[in-house]
Amino acid sequence: MILGIETSCDETAAGIVDSAGRMFANVVASQADIHARYGGIVPEVASRQHIRDISPVVRAALEDARLDWSDLDAIAVTNGPGLAGSLMVGVNYAKGAAAVTGKPLIGVNHLVGHVMAAFIRQPSDSNGSTHEAGIVTDTHLPLAEALHRIGGAPAMCLIVSGGHTELVLAERNGSSLSFQLVGETRDDAAGEAFDKAARAIGLPYPGGPEIQRAAENADDEVIPLPRAWIRGTHEFSFSGLKTAVLNRARAEGIYPRSESNRTADENKVANIAKAFQDSVVDVLVTKTISAAIEFDCSAIVLVGGVAANRPLRETMQSKSPLPVVTPPIPLCTDNGAMIARAGLERYQNGARDAYDLDVIPSLRIG
Repeated sequence: MILGIETSCDETAAGIVDSAGRMFANVVASQADIHARYGGIVPEVASRQHIRDISPVVRAALEDARLDWSDLDAIAVTNGPGLAGSLMVGVNYAKGAAAVTGKPLIGVNHLVGHVMAAFIRQPSDSNGSTHEAGIVTDTHLPLAEALHRIGGAPAMCLIVSGGHTELVLAERNGSSLSFQLVGETRDDAAGEAFDKAARAIGLPYPGGPEIQRAAENADDEVIPLPRAWIRGTHEFSFSGLKTAVLNRARAEGIYPRSESNRTADENKVANIAKAFQDSVVDVLVTKTISAAIEFDCSAIVLVGGVAANRPLRETMQSKSPLPVVTPPIPLCTDNGAMIARAGLERYQNGARDAYDLDVIPSLRIG
């Protein structure tokens, strides 16, 4: 039984998985409402809230799993990348818990945790069957089984969230997974662009759900916004798209938003939201499929907070010639179960960390 602790940004989370990667608890305390009043995450506020939440969150995870500290085999914790102050809360808590209980301490890369969300299973039901958390088109198998059945061919992972947009090649070598960074964003991450675009058209934080909701009320045909293809590379750029949204909002007379024009301009807001969302989805899907084909991959893995966006999930699954693995929405956003699952992978391969484990805010994958 592995306890996973996640405090890299603005969610305080704890999850528990067993040796088969089955999830027995996943408790998340979100700070979205707190940061919404500021229009974005305030690092100092986030770290202070983590201090308030971490003990009750871990306690709730243990209660949900009907376990005690003595039942755990190891304690895994995110030590990067992320906000330094937030990471320190989780790492120091995990160090203290490991020291008191005598359990092994395992540091986890947050980005690897997102990928490992695709490996999480649900515990067996009363009939003894196992419910899979991952959704794989055509095969309906979690990533681990999909890779096993096709001989361990690599998978192309799109990690897309508020702070990260990376294409990562994942391949199983014997008992362990290896990761190779294929491409990343040159400026804004996709989730960050969603937040900034939402602010430009007067929608609240967090921007991802708000833009998706507004886009549902848009006209069938909208004037498209530009796509940054950066041809010849597997890299992304969303800074120019964010600026294009701001310029169109100004031209449409909806920036800055005010109470006097808020109701009259809902259709304009919806159309810009849809044009922005269409642009992001088009680039993410096209470049991911292209990279997967170039590297002769067996599957595409879509993970991270932005993977909760319904048009992105549906478009990736409908256009990809390969099976697409997408964890359920609660496992796309930051959570403790994914850190526990990544910790399990390291634990089973003999990894252990000392009490001098430090936070690495700019930690890379691969």
